[in-house]
Amino acid sequence: MPNINDILILLPELYLVVAACLLLLLDAFMKPEQRPMLHWLSVAVLLVAIYLVIAGQPPQAVTAFNGMFVRDGVAEVLKVFALLTTALVFIYAKPYLVDRKLFLGEFYTLTIFAVIGIMLLVSAGNLLTVYLGLELLTLSSYALVALNRDSRLSSEAAIKYFVLGALASGMLLYGMSMVYGATGTLSLANLHGAALHTGMPQLLIFGLIFMVVGIGFKLGAAPFHMWIPDVYQGSPTAVTIFIGSAPKLAAFGMAYRLLASGLGDLSQHWQLMLAVLAVLSLAIGNLVAIVQSNLKRLLAYSTISHMGYLLLGLVNAGPEGYAAALFYAISYALMSTAAFGVILALARAGFECEEIDDLKGLNQRSPWAAFLMMLVMFSLAGVPPLFGFFAKLLVLQAAIHAGMMWLAIVGAVFAIVGLYYYLRVVKVMYFDKPVEGTEIRLQSDASVRVVLSLNVLALLVLGFGWGPLFGWCQRVFVG
Repeated sequence: MPNINDILILLPELYLVVAACLLLLLDAFMKPEQRPMLHWLSVAVLLVAIYLVIAGQPPQAVTAFNGMFVRDGVAEVLKVFALLTTALVFIYAKPYLVDRKLFLGEFYTLTIFAVIGIMLLVSAGNLLTVYLGLELLTLSSYALVALNRDSRLSSEAAIKYFVLGALASGMLLYGMSMVYGATGTLSLANLHGAALHTGMPQLLIFGLIFMVVGIGFKLGAAPFHMWIPDVYQGSPTAVTIFIGSAPKLAAFGMAYRLLASGLGDLSQHWQLMLAVLAVLSLAIGNLVAIVQSNLKRLLAYSTISHMGYLLLGLVNAGPEGYAAALFYAISYALMSTAAFGVILALARAGFECEEIDDLKGLNQRSPWAAFLMMLVMFSLAGVPPLFGFFAKLLVLQAAIHAGMMWLAIVGAVFAIVGLYYYLRVVKVMYFDKPVEGTEIRLQSDASVRVVLSLNVLALLVLGFGWGPLFGWCQRVFVG
C-alpha cells in the first residue's frame, strides 16, 4: 500500500489525471456553444499544475513507490516548461481548431494525458517507469496526429508515426531487457553501481546500444529521424506545435535518466554513440532543410539539426554538459512554440500558411507578424543577442570542455549552413512582393496576439537575461 508521502510526491501528476478525466466527462455533457469554457478550463488546469510543481518541490530529491518515481530539481524544471509550453499550445490552437471544425474535447484531454506521460518520464527512477511514461506520451501523440479524420495526409502521418514509434519502443524495451539481464535490477539508482561490477559487460553494452536507438528516435536525431518531416507536415498544425515542443523536453529527460542516472558508469561508451548521432543530425537536418519549400517540413528538418546541438551537451557527460543540454531543450521548446504559433496565427479557414511562398510580402500586409517571425527565425539560427545564440554557445562550450573540439567545429560550421534557410524565410517576408489576391494577417483573437507577442519577445529578453535561467539549470545538477 502506498503511504501518504508517496501520494503527496505524485500530487501534480495525480491532479492532472483527475482533471483530465473531469474534462473528458464535462465535454461529453457540454453543448458545442459552451466549448470555449472547456478551452479556458484546460489552460487553467495546466497553470494550477505549474503552481503545484513549484510549490510542492522538496529542497532535496525524494522518491516514491520504492524509488520508481523521483522528484528532484531536474524533473521540476522539465515539468514547469512542459506545462508552460502546452498552455501556450492550447492558446494558439483554439482559432485554428474552430476554423477547421476540430474544436473537440479530445484535443485537450489527449494533450493533457500526453503531458502526464512527460511528467512520469522525466521523474522515472526505474526502467518500468521510463517505459510507462514513454508509452503514455506516444500513444496520446499517435491519436492527436490523426485528429483530423477526414484528412488522408493526417491518417498517413499517424500510421507512419505509429509503425516507426512501435519499432523504436520495441528496440528500447529489448535494450532494457538486456540491461536487466546483465545487472539483475530495474532501478536506475542500483543500475548506476551495478554497471561497473556486472560479470557480463558485453551484454550490458549490447543493451545500451538499443537504448540509445530508442532515445535517438524520441529526440528525432538522425538516422532515426524518418518520422519527423511527414508527421510535422501531415498533422494539423495545432498538433504539430505540441509534438515539436514539449516532447523534446521529455526526450532530454529520458536521455538523462537512462544514460546519466542509470548508465553513467558507461559514459565512455555512449559518449561516442551520441557524438555520431549529433554529427549525422547536424548534417542531415541542415542540408535537407535548404531544399524545402514547405514551412512545416523546413521546421521539421530544423528540429533534427537542433537535436544535434542538444546532443553536444549530453556528450559532455558531466554537470556542465547536462545543464547546457537542459538549457538548450528549454530554449528550443520556446522557439518552436513561437515559430508554429506564428504559423497558426496567420492561418485561417481554407488557408494553412504552410508554404514558404505564403509569407511573400508579409511585411507589407502585417508588419508585426513579419517582425515576430523574423525574431523567431533569427533565434533559431542562433543570431546574437537572441536566446538561441546563447543556447548554442553553451552546448558548443560543453563539447569543447569534453575534449571534443572537432565536434564543436562541426556544430559551428553547420550553424552557418543553417543561417541560409532561416534567412530565406526573412527574405521572402521582407523583400518579395505579396501574391495578388491573397490576404494574410494575424488572427483577430486578442489572446493569441498578446500571448504570441509575449512568447516571441521573451526570446529577445532572455537573450539579454539568460543568466538566471541557466543558473537554475546548473543548480539542479550541481546542487
